[in-house]
Amino acid sequence: MLLQLHHITKIYGTRVIFKDVSLSVAPTGITLLVGANGAGKSTLLRIMAGLGRASAGRVERAVDDARLGYLGHATFLYPALTALENLAFWRDIYALPLSDGALETVLERVELARHAHERAGVFSRGMAQRLNLARVLLSDPQLLLLDEPGTGLDTRSAGLLRREIAAARERGAGVVWISHDVASDAAVADRVVALHDRRVAYDGPASAYDPERSC
Repeated sequence: MLLQLHHITKIYGTRVIFKDVSLSVAPTGITLLVGANGAGKSTLLRIMAGLGRASAGRVERAVDDARLGYLGHATFLYPALTALENLAFWRDIYALPLSDGALETVLERVELARHAHERAGVFSRGMAQRLNLARVLLSDPQLLLLDEPGTGLDTRSAGLLRREIAAARERGAGVVWISHDVASDAAVADRVVALHDRRVAYDGPASAYDPERSC
């Protein structure tokens, strides 16, 4: 397993966000994490990534930080740097053996090659999100954690995103994906984990998921 959560509980003050959450993430699979606003999806994903701490329970992660890709609401981009310079910065931070040509290839994958020398600060939300995806893909992550990555993307870019997520699965990665378009994205996923009433209400095949019966 790439990741295992054992009886995870998160409490803010006196408010219980979720309790007794246990699940595992295996290679070569896409898990869609769903639930109503305020159900704790983003909080749980941050705990998976090591960016937040559980109030109780235990996290076991078999992936080091360099092979964990996390894409949240913040883009982690530097607006004064070009697209290529942003990727070069993250390459150097993680000491990845990638040439500038390899960085340009990643930009091609997210359809930003012709914007390689433009500053990220002038990018639209969708372009910035695609550059953020390129940043995450640099390390060829074994565990990919995505918090509503389709936000701000047009139809073509959303299709590109789904292709890259499917390609990550084919490379053997485990993917956990919070979606704002469950109806469309569940068709791409292997599994759905649904949070409701502070617990896991459903954990099973995406093809069998019925949101009405999981609430």
